[in-house]
Amino acid sequence: MLAADEFLEHADVFGHYYGTAKRFLREAQSRDNDLLLDIDVQGAAQIKQKMPEAVSVFVLPPSREELERRLRRRSQAEHMASEQVIQRRLHTASKEIENWPKYDYILVNDRLEYSIDQLKAIVLCEREPVTEWSKTLAEPCRKSNAAERLKLILASFAAQAAEARSK
Repeated sequence: MLAADEFLEHADVFGHYYGTAKRFLREAQSRDNDLLLDIDVQGAAQIKQKMPEAVSVFVLPPSREELERRLRRRSQAEHMASEQVIQRRLHTASKEIENWPKYDYILVNDRLEYSIDQLKAIVLCEREPVTEWSKTLAEPCRKSNAAERLKLILASFAAQAAEARSK
């Protein structure tokens, strides 16, 4: 598929290859549907390069500590990830978070149900007509409105990185 240029985006993430076939976009367009992709920063950059009009949403944990807690909980549930894998993912997250300015919306996933509502509102706000409900939930996520909340999250990642370097 890669050689045949059949991917809308693709990336090597932690030694595993992921990608989105172009046919998914064609199928969504033919049904007049939106296509929501769960992709990393590599894939998002490829999408924006190919389709500048695509709307991007950067999903963040509320803090580095919460991300680590989630990774450890998932690791225990799956009986898979080693400490080395968790630390690699945290390090990667610290680097990827630097890409937030390239996104249209910043969604902090601190309460799952509310975050789902915010994502729905973002999708709806990118359509016409915009409802008061969607505007109320989506506006705080616009990059231009998210800077203040982001400061604390970015600081939590920076503090942990500084602590790790001092060890």
